[in-house]
This record gives sequence, C-alpha cells and structure tokens, in this order.
Amino acid sequence: MISRIARTLLLTQCGIALLFYLLLTRLTPLPAPLCFLACVLLVLLLRAMITVNSFALTWPYRGRSSNPSTLTWPAIGRLFAGEFAATMVCSSWGMPFKRFDQRVYEDSTALPVLLVHGYGCNSGYWHWMSRALQEAHITHYALDMEPVFGSIDGYAPLIHEALQRVIAETGQDKIVLLAHSMGGLAARAYLRDHGTEHVARVITLGSPHHGTAVANFGVGINCGEMNWLGRAEEGTSSEWLQALAATEDAQKLSCLVSIYSLHDNIITPQISAKLEGANNIALDGIGHVALALDPGVQHMVIEEIHKAQHDVLQATSKLLRKQRG
Repeated sequence: MISRIARTLLLTQCGIALLFYLLLTRLTPLPAPLCFLACVLLVLLLRAMITVNSFALTWPYRGRSSNPSTLTWPAIGRLFAGEFAATMVCSSWGMPFKRFDQRVYEDSTALPVLLVHGYGCNSGYWHWMSRALQEAHITHYALDMEPVFGSIDGYAPLIHEALQRVIAETGQDKIVLLAHSMGGLAARAYLRDHGTEHVARVITLGSPHHGTAVANFGVGINCGEMNWLGRAEEGTSSEWLQALAATEDAQKLSCLVSIYSLHDNIITPQISAKLEGANNIALDGIGHVALALDPGVQHMVIEEIHKAQHDVLQATSKLLRKQRG
C-alpha cells in the first residue's frame, strides 16, 4: 500500500511540475531550459518546506534540560540538508521502488537480522542500510507492516511470523531485530508477547520509547498509541506506552540498544528515545529519516550485530561448561 501511495505522490509532483512548465513556456519569454529548471526548483522548494515544517512542529516540544547539546549554524545547515536529502530519496526512490524481502549470505558470520520499518514506511526505507549489510555479508530480511494506520499491537504477530521464517530458513536459533521509529515500539510489543527466546538483540533507531508530540498531528490508532501528552519534559507518555513499559523487566530491556539523535525532528522531546534499562547511544546533528542512511549509524549498527553474535557464543560456551560440570 505504501509503495502505491508513494508512487501516486511522486506522479502528482511530476504532474504539478509539468503544469508549471507549460504555464511558464506559454506565459513567459523564458527559454525552455530555464522553465524546466524553475519547475525542478519548485518541486524541491515544496519538499523542503515539508522538512522545514517537521522541524517547526518539534521546536515547541523540544527537550531543554535533558538536551544540553547545541549546534553551530553550519552544523544546523548540515542537519537540515541531510534530513531533506534522506526524505527525498526515501520517499521518491526507496519506498516507491526498492521494497525487498530478503538478502541471504551463506558465508555470513553474524546473526541474521530482521528489519522493522516505522510509521508510514515500508521495507524500501531500509534500502541504504541493506546495502551496508550486504557489504558486511550479513543476512537480513524485511517485512511490510500493515494496516498502515492500525494498532501497534497488531504488528507484533507480523514480526513473530517473519521471525519464525528467518529462524526456519537460516537455521539460527536467535536473530537481531533492527527497527526504526515506530518499529521499535512494535519490536517491544513482540517481546511483550513472545519474550527474548529467539532475540539476541533489539536495535532501535530514533524510536519514541516514551512517545512523541508529533504523533498528535498524525493519523491512525498507532499515532494515538505513541503520542506524547504535554510540552517538553513536563508531558507524559500515552496510556498504551505506559502499559507496555509495565510489562517489561530487566531481561527484556538488557537486550535493547537505543540509538537516537539529540536533534531528531520527529521524536520530541528527543530524550523520549532514551529507554531506562537499555543501552542508550545519543548522537548529535542527525535527522529522523536520515538515521538509517547515515554511514556512521550503519557502522554502529553492524558493530552491534557482531556484538550480539559474540554474546550468544559466550552464553552458549558458558552453558556448555556448566553442563559438563
């Protein structure tokens, strides 16, 4: 569904650009190349305004005392440019055309990975992360979570089904869940229902573990479940998030790694992505969509995947020694 919506929006933008081009060529003396350039700039301007709007919406709700990190103006420019570029390529190329199901490597020395996308996305969002995983020869699978506007509780069975498939096809007893944004909450809902028996590590990128105020502007049951009620640190999580947190213990949280940006333009307050009991890694100057496309984040994720493999081997070795007495 998301791929069809993304293609429709892409065609709509092309249609607007074409109409503007025809108007310019008929109503102005500008040469055709300049008219074409003006049309391209118009589309880029409209798309840039969407990114500007995401930062504008989060500004009143940003964390203050919990986010002392400030950026220089050049860094702010890089933050915006990176997020704008990420939204452009994801919505115009990744999600419309680059959905995928699996990429398997027989010579992989790492645990297999299941990729879980966020709100309003599909597996195409992971196209650039997938390329990094391919270079590392890490087997990975992806799923599309629908209905798009359904409850996050409904995504847990989809993750369970996909996880069972990964285990059956790879012969591995444990895997790594890599989730972006809302996908991290769906992964936690999976752990609530099925535990950590087959999960060595859950890595979340920019997940609103305590909610995000931007969800109040969204559509769907899932937005209501991941909203943040109030401004900045004075607010509170939704009832759904509070109920989810009440089901978690130290074992579930200890396998979770939360990687997030202190300047996220969707998760606000940004400190919402910090989950007590998990391994939290805060970064500077990266936008929300850009997280999975950032080479530094990709390197960090691959390191965590290999650490998960090491931990599993260590635990297995310890169990064998204990059995031998």
